[in-house]
Amino acid sequence: MPLPQGQKPTACLALADGTIFYGKGFGATGITVAELCFNTAMTGYQEIMTDPSYAGQIVTFTFPHIGNTGVNAEDDETADPVANGMVVKWDPTEPSNWRSAGELGDWLASRGRIAIGGVDTRRLTRVIRARGAPHAALQHDPDGIFDLEDLVARARAFSGLVGLDLAKDVTCAQSYRWDEMRWAWPDGFTRQTDARHKVVAIDYGAKRNILRCLASAGCDVTVLPASATAEEVLAHNPDGLFLSNGPGDPAATGAYAVPMIQEVMAKSDMPIFGICLGHQMLALALGAKTVKMNHGHHGANHPVKDVFTGKVEITSMNHGFAVDSQTLPEGVVESHVSLFDGSNCGIRMTDRPVFSVQHHPEASPGPQDSFYLFERFAASMDKVSS
Repeated sequence: MPLPQGQKPTACLALADGTIFYGKGFGATGITVAELCFNTAMTGYQEIMTDPSYAGQIVTFTFPHIGNTGVNAEDDETADPVANGMVVKWDPTEPSNWRSAGELGDWLASRGRIAIGGVDTRRLTRVIRARGAPHAALQHDPDGIFDLEDLVARARAFSGLVGLDLAKDVTCAQSYRWDEMRWAWPDGFTRQTDARHKVVAIDYGAKRNILRCLASAGCDVTVLPASATAEEVLAHNPDGLFLSNGPGDPAATGAYAVPMIQEVMAKSDMPIFGICLGHQMLALALGAKTVKMNHGHHGANHPVKDVFTGKVEITSMNHGFAVDSQTLPEGVVESHVSLFDGSNCGIRMTDRPVFSVQHHPEASPGPQDSFYLFERFAASMDKVSS
């Protein structure tokens, strides 16, 4: 939606190719520079903005009504927003939802995140799809004063995500225990008091709801930083190892994550389960390669097919890199594929309880299409311990 005639723009989005989008700013003021992506989800904007996998990215929302359900403390996937900025078509309206505890603009401002409304997001999305995820600079200035040359120069100077290890920036500083389970009516979040298995979860940028799903599947979860060594993992004597989601180039994070995973596998037969970046870390550890995608997969409407059962799941996606299925070594098979473009969405070993998926089963857009993966992980630990 263009700004009303005569209204001065208070925000500006500049792409590295010199394309300029004007709009109305909200949230924090200032300038942020990042890769620009688009997300097709109709709900979950708060979860998206607080998903650590969006570090280094500005998110364009294709659904126009962003902010209409407000914000609340329960929907944060981590303590604060991680995505650098937000681009929307309509200005956020006054929220109308029984769970709302505040407005999106105030929430973003208090957490230092810049947003722009009044943008033709359909046009912007077509640009991203045609040319790939561009580098961009986003500025919010209530006075509407923009140095366009400077903004374009900032966008062009952005290093990009290739070769960038962002997991180290979003991981936890020290280990901690997690026992909170998934939200359920009427009690909300409850605690796991009867866990069957000890699981070590490596935090490359873990979402809270993933940890809740592990707890709901009967796991006593200990979370370790991304840099954890195999010795530190095995010291907890876990029944299983979980590899979390996260941002950045998997090849860069793999410099320290891959040797850890390989050493754990060499010293233990424990089940291993990975999601998103964790999926890519496992693939690299097994000998496969990853590639940068043109514009990635970001949304909550992505159909993924289970190769072995034929079942199609509606999934949540957030990744700009993918595992190259043509590089999977002997003993590792493709288990899931995207029905959008045929890209890899899952792998498993043929002779060990080791598997991973690219999509986010905890986000439940299906709504329960993919929760079985957590149950499969728990069942594999049951089998090994029996």
